[in-house]
Amino acid sequence: MKSQKIFSIFLALMLTLSFAACAKEEPQTEAPAPAPAEEPEAPKLEEKVVIYSTHGEDLLELVATEFTKETGVAVEYINLKGELSERVAAEKGNPQADVMFGGASNLFMDLKAQDAFEPYQASWDASIDPLFKDAEHFWYGTIQTPVVLFYNTEVVKAEDLPKDWSDLADPKYANQLVFRNALSSSARVMYSALLQQFEKNATLDEGWAFLKAMDQNTKQYFDSGSLMMQAIGRKEASISFSVLNDIMDNKINNNLPIEIVDLESGSPVITDGIAVIKNAPHPEAAKAFVEFAGSAKIQNLLANSFNRMPTHPDALEGAPAWMSEIKFKVMDVDWADLAAKQSEWMQKWDTEIKSSEKDVKK
Repeated sequence: MKSQKIFSIFLALMLTLSFAACAKEEPQTEAPAPAPAEEPEAPKLEEKVVIYSTHGEDLLELVATEFTKETGVAVEYINLKGELSERVAAEKGNPQADVMFGGASNLFMDLKAQDAFEPYQASWDASIDPLFKDAEHFWYGTIQTPVVLFYNTEVVKAEDLPKDWSDLADPKYANQLVFRNALSSSARVMYSALLQQFEKNATLDEGWAFLKAMDQNTKQYFDSGSLMMQAIGRKEASISFSVLNDIMDNKINNNLPIEIVDLESGSPVITDGIAVIKNAPHPEAAKAFVEFAGSAKIQNLLANSFNRMPTHPDALEGAPAWMSEIKFKVMDVDWADLAAKQSEWMQKWDTEIKSSEKDVKK
């Protein structure tokens, strides 16, 4: 009986202490959720952007129209052909344009060394092969442009085709060759790349002799790529070189009987670039244009509209089949070295190698 009484007192004491603890315990409440981080405000774009380019009017008009639709920014563009890099360099102290769009990667390398560009890292940067961009984001390649030899299949038999570029110095090709002059960026690259192959073997003098012999076999130089292509189509000559997209465009759309020649030493592949010009009058619109023009969407549009081979791998989906099917060897070109020497080499080619009596047709 006594033990039962003690147990009752103990139980009552425990209940009292338990109630007291509950009374002192603070009510549990959830910590307030952190406020969501605010998205950084997108920079305001200027009302227009000015583009210096080597691309054709139709291509520029298409890209400009689509850019304006998406951003509301007006586009002014000037096609400068072979004078593009010189104009950008000349205006470096007082830029009149915002973007350089088009021209070979060696020109962009040269202008980067002259501090003519502003770095900009595009959202699609990681998708682009290092071969097609500057490691420090000063320029990007938006189009692959192989420069290849081609011929009129109704004039030249397959067994009579040159096996390599050096064969073009053979007298049997006299008056069968027509080429672009050095105002064309593709021609500047082609002649310089050929010279570089000799220089690598410490035989640059032989390279100049080869170009002189090839000049003797050349019937005409053209300032216009379309006129040169017409001369091949009319069988005024039978062999030339051009950018691959122009060859395919004339073969597919103009039904010219032309085919490319896969030469032993390969063909140089130009990377057509784009860059923001340093101290551009409209810097935010310039960055937006680079972002837009290099995107997979626009590269795919140019692939289907103008047979331009994209650098963005995603742009190949739905692109013309030949871009994945055509095969040719790629020439080993040191583009940085070519950028440093091209101007000097082309001045010598124009003044000492090219025959002055071969008038350039425009």
